[in-house]
Amino acid sequence: MASELIINVAPWETRVALLENGQAVEFHVERAGRPSHVGNIYKGRVVRVLPGMQAAFVDIGLERTAFLYVTDVYDHLSEFELMLGRTDCCEEQDDFSSNHEDEKDESLHYTPPPFRIEDLLHEGQEILVQVTKEPVGSKGARVTSHLSLPGRHLVLMPTMNHVGISRRIEDEEERSRLKQLIEELRPKGLGFIARTASEGVQKKDLKAEMDFLLRLWKDIQKRSTTLPIPSLVYEDLDITLRAVRDLFTGDVERLVVDSRQAYERILHFIDTFAFELMPRVELYNENQPIFDAFGIEMEMSRALGKKVWLKSGGYIVIESTEALTAIDVNTGKYVGKRNLEETILKTNLEAAKEIAYQLRLRNIGGLIIIDFIDMSNPSSREKVFKTLKDALKKDKCKTNILRMSELGLIQMTRKRNRESLKRQLTERCFYCEGTGVLKSRRTICFEIFRQITRDAPSFSTNAIQVSVHPRIGDMLLKEESTFVEALEKGIEKEIIIVPRPEFHLEQFEINYVQLQKGSENS
Repeated sequence: MASELIINVAPWETRVALLENGQAVEFHVERAGRPSHVGNIYKGRVVRVLPGMQAAFVDIGLERTAFLYVTDVYDHLSEFELMLGRTDCCEEQDDFSSNHEDEKDESLHYTPPPFRIEDLLHEGQEILVQVTKEPVGSKGARVTSHLSLPGRHLVLMPTMNHVGISRRIEDEEERSRLKQLIEELRPKGLGFIARTASEGVQKKDLKAEMDFLLRLWKDIQKRSTTLPIPSLVYEDLDITLRAVRDLFTGDVERLVVDSRQAYERILHFIDTFAFELMPRVELYNENQPIFDAFGIEMEMSRALGKKVWLKSGGYIVIESTEALTAIDVNTGKYVGKRNLEETILKTNLEAAKEIAYQLRLRNIGGLIIIDFIDMSNPSSREKVFKTLKDALKKDKCKTNILRMSELGLIQMTRKRNRESLKRQLTERCFYCEGTGVLKSRRTICFEIFRQITRDAPSFSTNAIQVSVHPRIGDMLLKEESTFVEALEKGIEKEIIIVPRPEFHLEQFEINYVQLQKGSENS
C-alpha cells in the first residue's frame, strides 16, 4: 500500500496528513498557543484522592487537574510487577496514538491491582507523571507515572524491567534477534520496546539510540529535583518531528513538507536517527498550497460534515455527543438491481468500510453505536460484521467490536487519546447552542404574534415597529400577511415590519411608537 506523509507548516498552525493510495486516512493539527500535551512529563502534586473511584486528581499546571488511575501509579518495581501479575507489560507511546496499540507486545495482560489508591497516594504528595491522553471536553488530561521515552527505533520504559518487541514485527527470527540485542545492551532494571521501525536495524544504531534515551532520562531525573511544583519537566517533540518519528515508517514512500525551515529540521533529525530515509524527504516549492495539490483540503471539509455519501448512492450520518457517537446507515438514492435484501447488503457492506475510514480520519473515540439497515438473513449480518472488523485492522487505535444484533446494531469502542478532528477544528454554535437546528421562520412569526398580543394592551401608542431578519420580514409580509392584518384589527394598532440584515434569524425587536397622521407606512 503506497503511503505518503504530507506536512503543511504555517505560522499559526502545522498540519500533518497520512495518505494511503492517495487518500487521507489520518489528520493531525497543532495550533499556535494550543500545543499538544501528550508525551510531556510534569512534576505535579496530588490534590485529591478518590478511594471510591480508585483514582486521584493531580495538579500539573494545566487549566484542569489531571486524572490518575490506580493502575497508572508507580510505587516501586516489586509492587509494580506484582500489580501486573509478573507479566511483561509495556506499550509504545506517542502523540499520534498515545499507547501505540498496534505495536504492543502480544503477551502483555493487566491484572487488577492488589492494592488501593489510598495506600499509594496522599493529598499534597509530589509525583512525576506523563500525559497519555489530551484533555477532552470538560475532562482533564489522563496521566501515568509509568513513564516512557519514545525514540525512532526504541521506547525506554524506566519503571519496567522488561524487553518487548512490536507485534507488527512478525518474523520470529527478527524478533529473537532484536530481543537478544536489547538484552545485551540495556542497563539492568530498565525496560525497552523495539518499535516497528527497528526491524533490520543494526546493533550499533540501536546502541546509539539507547544511549541517547538514557542520557535524556538522566536529564529528566536531574531537572525534576530542582523544579518547583507544578512544572513541565520534559516536553515531547513538536508535531513535525513527532510525525517523522512515529509516522515516517518503512512503508511510507515519501515525506513532503512545504517549509524550508521544517525541511532542514527533518533532515537533521533523520540524519541522526534514520539516515536511510533521507532520499524520501522532499521540499514542496509549488505555488498551489500543498494540501490543495494533494486533495487533502477537500477531504478535511468532508470530514466535518454529518452526512457522508457512499459511491452507490447510499449515505451515513455521524452524530457525536458527550457520551457516544451514533452512526446511521441509509440506502439514500441507491435502489439496487435485483431485490431488496441485496440492495441493503451492498449498502451496508460499503458503509462498513466507509465507517472504519471515517473513524480513523476523524479520530472518533469512545463508545460508538452503528445502526445498519435491518437484514433478516443472519449470514448477511455476519458478512457486514466481518467487513467492518477487517476494515478496522488498519486502525492504529485499539478497537473492540461486538457482533451485530438482530436489530442491525453494532456496538464498538475505539480508544480515545486526543480530541476528535471535529472538536479540534470547530466550536459550539452560539446560535443554536449545540442543538444543530434553528427555529422555523413560521415559529418565529408566531412568537412575534404572541408577544404583541400579550404586550399591546399596555401601550397607548398607535403603531408597533417590528425589526426582524429579512427572511422573517418577507414571510410576515407575504405568507403570514393575513394574520398580520387580523392582528392589527384586534389590537387596533398598525404593525410596521423593518428588515434588519444584521439580525440573527431568530432575533427580533418590538417597539411601540406613535405615528403622526399622514406618515407613510412600511
